[in-house]
Amino acid sequence: MATRFLLAFAICRLIVTVGLTLDPTELLRLEVEGVLSVEPADLEVASRDFGGMQNAEPLAVLHPASAQDVARLVKAAYESGQGFTVSARGHGHSIKGQAMTTNGVVVQMSGSKVAPPRVSEKLMYVDVWGGELWIDVLSSTLKYGLAPKSWTDYLYLSVGGTLSNAGISGQAFNHGPQISNIFELDVVTGKGELLTCTEKQNSELYHGVLGGLGQFGIITRARIALENAPHRVRWIRVLYSNFSAFTHDQEYLISLHGQAATQKFDYVEGFVIADEGLINNWRSSFFSPRNPVKISSLNADGGVMYCLEITKNYQESNANNIDQEVGALLKKLNFIPASEFTTDLPYEDFLDRVHKAELKLRAKNLWDVPHPWLNLFVPKSRIADFDKGVFKGILGNKTSGPILIYPMNKNKWDAKTSVVTPDEDVFYLVAFLRSALENEGETQTLNYLTNQNNRILRFCSDAGIKAKQYLPHYTAQQQWMDHFGDKWTIFSKRKLDFDPKHILATGQRIFKPFFNPNAPLL
Repeated sequence: MATRFLLAFAICRLIVTVGLTLDPTELLRLEVEGVLSVEPADLEVASRDFGGMQNAEPLAVLHPASAQDVARLVKAAYESGQGFTVSARGHGHSIKGQAMTTNGVVVQMSGSKVAPPRVSEKLMYVDVWGGELWIDVLSSTLKYGLAPKSWTDYLYLSVGGTLSNAGISGQAFNHGPQISNIFELDVVTGKGELLTCTEKQNSELYHGVLGGLGQFGIITRARIALENAPHRVRWIRVLYSNFSAFTHDQEYLISLHGQAATQKFDYVEGFVIADEGLINNWRSSFFSPRNPVKISSLNADGGVMYCLEITKNYQESNANNIDQEVGALLKKLNFIPASEFTTDLPYEDFLDRVHKAELKLRAKNLWDVPHPWLNLFVPKSRIADFDKGVFKGILGNKTSGPILIYPMNKNKWDAKTSVVTPDEDVFYLVAFLRSALENEGETQTLNYLTNQNNRILRFCSDAGIKAKQYLPHYTAQQQWMDHFGDKWTIFSKRKLDFDPKHILATGQRIFKPFFNPNAPLL
């Protein structure tokens, strides 16, 4: 009763202050097994995200107890006379308000323990709730000696969230992104329908939702492909001063994806080191501050170094062979002699490596700061131009955070999904994962880093580099049309089919709600 009173009060306040057209009884009549909350703490959490650059004013937050709760809410929005928006939120790791909504309802998918992961050892899959975090998926499957094939670098992300984008890490060259490793989905469409979809059943919805930025439905269950989990990981980093040698070796390593497990690495990434002084940030903990390595001492081309990061998974039973297998692969690479740094650790610890860095940053109050991240897919044919214009040009010698760079094979991505990638067989992820610190000098301020991101995008445009944003953000529909290119026609058709009133994920700023096109999307 108290919750309903607070909800009615909140709606009435919005009607008076911002002209909300919602009939209060439409939400008050909603019967759910979970909790429809207007508690200030819940609204505060739902009003912000990891990016720290956007704010919203949601009307309420639903903590669902089932997929049916999500369906009831969306159906109420769809059938509403005046209408309201619905946005699904996982762990809140979006950068520019993509999971937010103003004057609508946020579905808090993560933290709602709807159902535990269910593993099929025989069929090698796990069924999980859409709000389940990948770290919990890993913990559940490892109990059976199994694990998903493809990951993100950071595991405290929701399954539904990463599948709505793609989900990539150093395994993608071999297994494809996470969206290439999904057998089945349960999805609540923008009409409030709860549908099961696969490659063959409701296939348009299946392909649309994977990488669909939340535009066609809310993922409430995913059936994820599994493999036998390795026991341990040999984790190796080597340095390059020459960009051509660096990319040549990366491209060679991902070309081995069809080889036997003993003849390829299991993970291929890399990062750019442009800062002078110690090569020592949260991604390069192998380098000991007691034995400082300076860029200037390594004859870096243009003052920039490149680090190749590779791993070899293995079982305890074949530990005696790992040195030989790794050595044979390393002999074919052209890194700086004596720059090899190696460690060995349990598989779970490697996958959860970024969380350890998170804890250190939280302890220093450096985690909850603005994150003006920029992620680009750059075609292989132009990556050298990108290096010259951005790494050795625009960036200077202050990066304010990790800059990842690694190639992927396009044939591991399903063209029928909603994701857009460059039209080349190999393309690179370049990820500027920076943190804005207002008291650490001008080059680390939010304004400076945001302007630098815009300079990078303008450089690509002026140079004719047909890069595509990953985790894209645009503010005008024409920009989205340019982003999707030939896929825009099917993307907009899927929107019409599955969310015709444009209720879902308005924080992406792709489509405006039909019932109130002038309302703020955030």
